[in-house]
Amino acid sequence: MKLQFIEAGEIVNTHGVRGEVKMLSWLDSPECMLDFDRCRIGGKDYTVAACRVQGTCDLLKLSGVETMEQAQALRGKTVEIYREDVDDDVVFAAELVGMDVFSRGNAIGKITDVLDYPGNQVYVVKGDREYMIPAVSAFILSVEMEENRMEVRLLEGMETDAD
Repeated sequence: MKLQFIEAGEIVNTHGVRGEVKMLSWLDSPECMLDFDRCRIGGKDYTVAACRVQGTCDLLKLSGVETMEQAQALRGKTVEIYREDVDDDVVFAAELVGMDVFSRGNAIGKITDVLDYPGNQVYVVKGDREYMIPAVSAFILSVEMEENRMEVRLLEGMETDAD
């Protein structure tokens, strides 16, 4: 299911005395945030006046945040981006949680978690049994966001509770 907002990171600190904030990025890379000119923090909309990458973080200059004290008030808060500002073909892990999963047309459960591993992500699917399904094209046959449906190919051993 497509979400209205996607969590992009967390404000971890201030930067300088002119109201910049340091955001630890939760996106694929900190460079991803460079594509956005607006965000939400604590339910309030902000225009991103400037963004630059510093290591694994982004330094954001937000319109209306002019002092270190104003920036400090945002510390620890989650930064969200608008889903409508992202290409439709991009799918976020948060949008997959709760998706119905089918194998050969039969319902096997819902995605309950998306695990990040160095090689690829793994979808945890729970129904009558629990499955760990690698997020690669050999096993993920189709994803239909509008229908909240994923079709997968199962192999022996993917069941985590198998005997």
